[in-house]
Amino acid sequence: MNSLHTYLVVAALLFTLGVFGLLQRRSLIGMLISIELMLNAASINFMAFNRFLAPDPLIGQIYTLFIMGIAAAEAAIALSIIVAVFRSLSSIDIERAQKLRG
Repeated sequence: MNSLHTYLVVAALLFTLGVFGLLQRRSLIGMLISIELMLNAASINFMAFNRFLAPDPLIGQIYTLFIMGIAAAEAAIALSIIVAVFRSLSSIDIERAQKLRG
């Protein structure tokens, strides 16, 4: 049960769920959550390859920490954009945000 294949299948399912959510959601919050799922799937892949294939166990953990930092920065920036869109349109629906194009 504890094999590389199991971790890769879980990460692939998580990434697929994130892509599906990104394509199906119309609200910006749902899209942000889907992107976070995709980043978590990448982190699982790095940790799984680190655990089973890497000679140095620190490399995968460092990459995962970078992904976590990028995810935190992305969430902060995206949430500030979502707040600005909500203040402008009183909605976070992506279809209504099309009007903001210059």
